[in-house]
Amino acid sequence: MKEKKTKKTLSRAALIERSLYTTFQHGLYRKFTEALTIYELLKVGDKVCVCISGGKDSMMLALLFKHLHRYTKFPFDVTYLVMDPGYNEANRAQIEKNLEILEIPAVIVSTDIFAISNESVVPACYLCAKMRRGALYRIAKRLGCNKIALGHHYDDVIETTLMNMLNAGSFQTMLPKVHSDHFAGMELIRPLYLVREEYVKAWAKENDLTFIRCACRFTENAAEDLEGSKRAMTKELIKRLKEEYSPYIEKNLFKAGANVNVDMVLGHKNHGEMHTFLDHYEEESARLDRKIKQERIEEEAEKKAAAEHRDLLFDERFLKKYGA
Repeated sequence: MKEKKTKKTLSRAALIERSLYTTFQHGLYRKFTEALTIYELLKVGDKVCVCISGGKDSMMLALLFKHLHRYTKFPFDVTYLVMDPGYNEANRAQIEKNLEILEIPAVIVSTDIFAISNESVVPACYLCAKMRRGALYRIAKRLGCNKIALGHHYDDVIETTLMNMLNAGSFQTMLPKVHSDHFAGMELIRPLYLVREEYVKAWAKENDLTFIRCACRFTENAAEDLEGSKRAMTKELIKRLKEEYSPYIEKNLFKAGANVNVDMVLGHKNHGEMHTFLDHYEEESARLDRKIKQERIEEEAEKKAAAEHRDLLFDERFLKKYGA
């Protein structure tokens, strides 16, 4: 008598990974692979360093890459990095716990970035972000990687776009990939570019996962409420605009980054050089005048107006009364 085959019991890590391409296939895995394709984030032979900060986004990104690398036939390699800038004991422990739960084969590299930035006269957040980015590139290159992958998602993109407009008076967005200006042959990629944050939160909740939020040692001692930060305020503003102004606010903010009409802006930068609409204004005006004459555009406009409207009526009373 043949014995019945028992269904293999999956580990918690395997079940969590499976949820990415089953329960959350459309909101997470499909959007992840879509961004890789649309923005050409992966090339044959790439070695990607997935940078794990300890938050939900980067940890999930690591799991997405782990699954992709295991099952795709596309030839690329991946490594996982936790760059510890000086986490407190609780945050470090939570990160290591999640690496165990998700079975992520990460390398942890400790640095003194928090200690240096907190003692500097330069604004701590700016200096810390700059040093962390530099450290990620440096470590990734030492690990033999040519790309670093960060966990910025769709919501980060639109929030950054709006924050730049409101706080810096500048229209610039967060790009899906950027070539390093300090490390040759290195690129930064954002594979979660099309993923909505709500799906990341839902995935974490569904799998009963807890991640660290802001790990900054500076804000542990600062009086400022983190929920009152500019990004939190921007997130709330977008939410209100969606409710009170238009349900398409988020979609249009995202779309605006790829739909800039340079002909209709006062100025723009190209390779660090500032240009204004006046640079080619006279040349463009002459071109338009030639076109109008050659194609008889003005004549056609006058004919069309005459056919569709009554004659113009001029009231010159005030001109005669107050004119010179």
